Amino acid sequence: MSRQRIYLDWNATAPLCEPARLAMVDALALPGNPSSVHAEGRAARAVVEAARRQVAMLVGANPASVIFTASATEAANLVLTPDFRMGRAPLSVSRLYVSAIEHPAIREGGRFPADRITEIPVLRSGVVDLEALERLLSAHRAEDGFALVAIMMVNNETGIVQPVEDAAKIVRSHGGLLVVDAVQAAGRLPLDMERLGADFLILSAHKIAGPKGAAALVSRGETLMPAPLIRGGGQEKGHRAGTENVAAIAGFGAAAAFMARGLDARNAAIGALRDRLEKGMRDAAPDVVIHGGGVARVANTSFFTLPGLKAETGQIAFDLEGLSLSAGAACSSGKVGASHVLTAMGEDAKTGGLRMSLGHSTTGEEIDLAIGIFARVAARRKLAGQAA
Repeated sequence: MSRQRIYLDWNATAPLCEPARLAMVDALALPGNPSSVHAEGRAARAVVEAARRQVAMLVGANPASVIFTASATEAANLVLTPDFRMGRAPLSVSRLYVSAIEHPAIREGGRFPADRITEIPVLRSGVVDLEALERLLSAHRAEDGFALVAIMMVNNETGIVQPVEDAAKIVRSHGGLLVVDAVQAAGRLPLDMERLGADFLILSAHKIAGPKGAAALVSRGETLMPAPLIRGGGQEKGHRAGTENVAAIAGFGAAAAFMARGLDARNAAIGALRDRLEKGMRDAAPDVVIHGGGVARVANTSFFTLPGLKAETGQIAFDLEGLSLSAGAACSSGKVGASHVLTAMGEDAKTGGLRMSLGHSTTGEEIDLAIGIFARVAARRKLAGQAA
């Protein structure tokens, strides 16, 4: 057993950074409701609006276009709806097109009925099939309503970067709308709302070293907006009712500002550690399959399969050795096993995959310890196979 626990599950939740913790502590001391007009209320409102500016800056957006929610899942359910408004006029969306590798929060389709959702296939490389997207949108009946397309920026399991800018051009040429899940991209890739061509971005605080319980839907502008999911008071300009979670939002903003600094240098350091990890894995088990190794990935993610070792068994084995990693999306806990991402890529998904994901505080010592643990787990897998 390793005496030191090693946390390599940053894609599930990144440990809270110090600036976010301090911002939350300060915000918790504020007694006012941010909707109140008195001095205490104005102080709380100032914290929320400062965070809104910080989050907007991380993705090159207008602060007025940031809507705070309690989770990325809520943001997805807010924007994935057949009902939009262009100003005060209703705008109908007739069909949702979702890539086959989306996070479960997107794959469920939000407020669309199942018979109005179409899946966009991906190539064996794990990249969205843009030719298929073109064919699907060419066949879309515009007279029935607009097409809404959801394509993630970075896959949460493989770390593969998707061609969102190219997809946006296709969607725009057919008069559609594009929703981009940028949860795993924020703080790991430079993001700019205008350059991406997305109509909406989804973000989550706890993926960028902020707190759990804060997220955002970011729109290109304020004219075209989805019908509210949560109705009640006029918070968030009427787009999301409910008193804002001031402390969590403050932490979100501080984390966004923290992650916006030194992006290139941080990625270079993390990428070097990830490469060192994967080399050690290959040395210890030459038959290990690292998914997405041949295409663009974010620097921190390694998604792999050890032949003969089921994902759920492997996750337990690594945990007992002191190494925290994931088998698929953390939001699907209790459903470990076949990965829908591997299935979409045409891989044999029966064994499943395991994911190690690094962050800004991951050290070389931790990587070396992780390689040693990997070697022991891989060796036991072979011994178990021989015994059988």
